[in-house]
Amino acid sequence: MTHHDNTDIAATLTRVLDYIRWGASRFAAAELAFGHGSDNAVDEAAHLVLDTLGLDATLPDVYLDSTLTFAERDAVIEIIHRRIETRRPAAYITQKAWFAGLEFFVDERVIVPRSPIAELIETEFQPWLGHREPLSILDLCTGSGAIAIACALAFPEARVVATDASDDALDVARINSDKHDIGPQVEYVKADLFDGLPEQRFDLIVTNPPYVTRDEWSGLAPEYRHEPGFAFHGDSDDLSLVARLLFDARNYLSEDGLLVLEVGYSAFVLEQTYPDLPITWVELERGGLGVGVLEAQDLDAWVDAQAATAQ
Repeated sequence: MTHHDNTDIAATLTRVLDYIRWGASRFAAAELAFGHGSDNAVDEAAHLVLDTLGLDATLPDVYLDSTLTFAERDAVIEIIHRRIETRRPAAYITQKAWFAGLEFFVDERVIVPRSPIAELIETEFQPWLGHREPLSILDLCTGSGAIAIACALAFPEARVVATDASDDALDVARINSDKHDIGPQVEYVKADLFDGLPEQRFDLIVTNPPYVTRDEWSGLAPEYRHEPGFAFHGDSDDLSLVARLLFDARNYLSEDGLLVLEVGYSAFVLEQTYPDLPITWVELERGGLGVGVLEAQDLDAWVDAQAATAQ
């Protein structure tokens, strides 16, 4: 860590607000990439500044006017410099990320949770579930455990199973289960997609699998390099993982089960590859794209039709 001469800055800037503004300006000048829980320089700077000061993100605005001690100014300046020099996303620096209104522990073993599926969990998957009450939920490729834990809290009666191919990710997910006091409601299973998961039926399967092709991944900003690459591309160059998931899900969905799948920008490729896939794309109010829902019966019929055409 190079030491900076912070004296001028510390003498000029005095309030919490000044440092958030200054940090955001430094980030913009450094052309940093955001996309790990915040989508702009101001939010990213606020996350770092408040966390460094031991303050909560829900801090009432009136406190942003508070004056910092010189020691605090120094600490905040250093963290802003560190974000620029290391290109590590703020979530890894503070080891905190927010998802569906909940705080999660994250480090480099997992991707930073930011799936637009959060929006669906907060509305309990309405209108997609309708009158159905899911009593068994599967979070395939759980990563930090965010989707599984948010679902467990949204559906306290449900049994939740969370899988991941990475032992490291499952370790982080267990830390988050403890953090949210989930107890035995969420069970963790090591599995590569469905491979390794004993056959059983779920009313709801939610999955944000690796869907970025290796080519796309290699073109991402340096910030994304701090995340486990496998979680993006699953060692695959195309949509074969997603295809495998679609063909195997029928064996794990209950008769009137629902599959919620996130494929991001790969939605376009998926549509071209399988123009007759019975998927409904969700209009996301908070932005993001590529979240689709499939009914078990439609998926069943589609897989049968695919098999018939392949003959």
